[in-house]
Amino acid sequence: MRITVALVFATLTLIASSALATPSPYPMPRTQATPITDKVTGGQYTLYIKVPEEYATNKDTPLKRYPVIYTTDAQWHMDLLSGVTAFLMPDVILVGVSWQHNMPSDIDYGHRRPFASRFKDYSFVAHDNPDVQAKYHFGQADKHIRFLQDDIIPYVEQHYRTMPDKRAYLGYSMGAEFGAYIMLNAPTTFRYYVLGSPSLDETSFKFLKALTVSPSTKQTVTTDAFVSIGELETTRMALTKDFVALLEAKATRGISVNGLHIIKDSDHTSAVPDTFSRGVKWLEASIAKKQ
Repeated sequence: MRITVALVFATLTLIASSALATPSPYPMPRTQATPITDKVTGGQYTLYIKVPEEYATNKDTPLKRYPVIYTTDAQWHMDLLSGVTAFLMPDVILVGVSWQHNMPSDIDYGHRRPFASRFKDYSFVAHDNPDVQAKYHFGQADKHIRFLQDDIIPYVEQHYRTMPDKRAYLGYSMGAEFGAYIMLNAPTTFRYYVLGSPSLDETSFKFLKALTVSPSTKQTVTTDAFVSIGELETTRMALTKDFVALLEAKATRGISVNGLHIIKDSDHTSAVPDTFSRGVKWLEASIAKKQ
């Protein structure tokens, strides 16, 4: 009898140990993954929406509302942005917009397949190589802006306690290029813009330079921007400085930028963490000044 009990106990212990040793996915706390479809193009995306720690438990009357940071490239950005804001700006809602899931299955995108949609969604000029253009369909940023304005932002503001006048955008590389286009073409989409190492070239910068703040909007344009670049990004340094000068020249039209933030000893890759932390600190301070 004792042997039987010992064997049963040993078996249960083994099963429990095996279960504990089995790895499982770790979800980001207080975050929901919400499918969303572009009603015009049929593109299928996911919104990763993270709320502050006290979002569900605060007893304020009326219930507290929060600024929102929207970011592109959610699969790359959400972990880092979540960590940075947890320490530097905890009272904020994060909305990460994924890449399109249902890209054409008959096109071989190779290792770029998971993020192939960013080339069309974040760019606003066509590629000069016809074969590349036929494959990636560069220059569809207007459609992605409409998706933000008509589908994504209304969904978030309907389902979460947001502060629309404190809506921010954070993009890096092509995401920052897209943000630059939003700011100069549809500036009231967001109140604040954090643009890290925008991947501009001579063609895209010339396009931006020709843009004017749309006179069709009846809203007053009041936009603040943070722009950064890695110190070692020498091939893009001059063009990024020209972009900041372009923003400074539009100060009379309601666009404000506080110079160019250069991340020391960093290239396009290693500048990412400092860009996020500096950008979020700037954003928190900018919002606090307006309160």
